[in-house]
Amino acid sequence: MSEFYASAPIAIRDDLAAAHSRAWTRIGHPGTWWDGAQRVAIAAETRRAPSCELCGRRKEAPLPAAIEGRHDSLGALPEVVVELVHRIRTDPGRLSERWFRSIIVAGLSEEQYVETVSVVAHVVAIDAMARGLGFDPLPLPQPEHGRPSQCRPVAAKLGGAWVPWLEPSDLTEQEVGIYPAGRPAANIMKAMSLVPDEVKSFFDVVSHQYQAPLEMRDFSREYRAISHAQIELLAGRVSALNQCLY
Repeated sequence: MSEFYASAPIAIRDDLAAAHSRAWTRIGHPGTWWDGAQRVAIAAETRRAPSCELCGRRKEAPLPAAIEGRHDSLGALPEVVVELVHRIRTDPGRLSERWFRSIIVAGLSEEQYVETVSVVAHVVAIDAMARGLGFDPLPLPQPEHGRPSQCRPVAAKLGGAWVPWLEPSDLTEQEVGIYPAGRPAANIMKAMSLVPDEVKSFFDVVSHQYQAPLEMRDFSREYRAISHAQIELLAGRVSALNQCLY
């Protein structure tokens, strides 16, 4: 078993442990729009959000925007980033384009928005697995020094998401490989493509924690200990419980 999960109470597949190790290490590295310290702060705030009193009251309210107040945060991030992290973590099923526009008006760039969403998604996916298997969440990585690259894809344009995205036909040499060959690019991939490295990292986790893109549609064989049908039954139930509109 990989050293990354050496102390886990049950054996974790080596490929899954390696994917989590890559993702966890990368959280501490400078990204495209946030540096390593900011990315780790976003990860820490993701863990803080479920205990936020304001988020709890908003979750119970018919309209989240009707409940005013200040988030219980760790104090390391601007309030607009805290709002983004907490809402994605605690009430993602009721996010709206109007709310998204308010985040941008408050000073966050579209690129920072996408990278923040990705860091939150990485942490939630990996922490949820730990919680489901009954062991403690991993310690957050140490931030690495360095500056974010701040490289925006030149061909990104508005499509079917709130933020600009990349169509497969518009990929340059810098973005090649972010979409799987042999099948259409899924909207959930394109929606993150304003920050291409986040597509690569998050769907590396997905491919090992769930199934790789081509494996999902290959019904001639089973790639996991449970069948395609059992995997989709679990995925559908979890999506319904989390109000996942996708």
